[in-house]
Amino acid sequence: MIDRFRTDVLANRNNRAILERWADLNLPDSWLVAGCLFQTVWNLQSGRAPEADIKDYDLFYFDPADPSEKGEQDVQARADEILSDLGVPIEVANQARVHTWYESYFGHPYPPLQSASDGIDRFLMPATCVGICPEAIYAPNGLEILYEGVLSSNPLTPYLDLFEQKAASYSARWPWLRVAGNRP
Repeated sequence: MIDRFRTDVLANRNNRAILERWADLNLPDSWLVAGCLFQTVWNLQSGRAPEADIKDYDLFYFDPADPSEKGEQDVQARADEILSDLGVPIEVANQARVHTWYESYFGHPYPPLQSASDGIDRFLMPATCVGICPEAIYAPNGLEILYEGVLSSNPLTPYLDLFEQKAASYSARWPWLRVAGNRP
């Protein structure tokens, strides 16, 4: 399943280009994450272009030495410069600072994290908890539920309002997805 996932993710030319330039980004403890991965898989399963309707490409990194907003903005500017020719939105987030803004933005508390993979662990749905870098794939809940299209709530982020919004958005684009009964 890991090989299939890597092949599917790399079918998206933007994912492939980002990973090819990974060393230039030079981000500590970093992963390409979120919709650009699982939505690529769902697009391929639906017979759509790998890049269809992917709104942005998220990069997580963890730098506790500089958890400032300015530091994150500087990293964002460097990533924008390196990846600007792709013509897609790139969003970079230092997971060492998410707890400082999450509650004011999403309305729910968020604990301080210890690594970038901790951020991946807290995506709203276990099926979407995936990350990739050139050397590894991170999927703490396995890849089967991603390929089966099972949307359930993540006990680490049991926020019903956010879960329902995401589940509705995903189901509208990929009607074959299945919302499981174990909601928060």
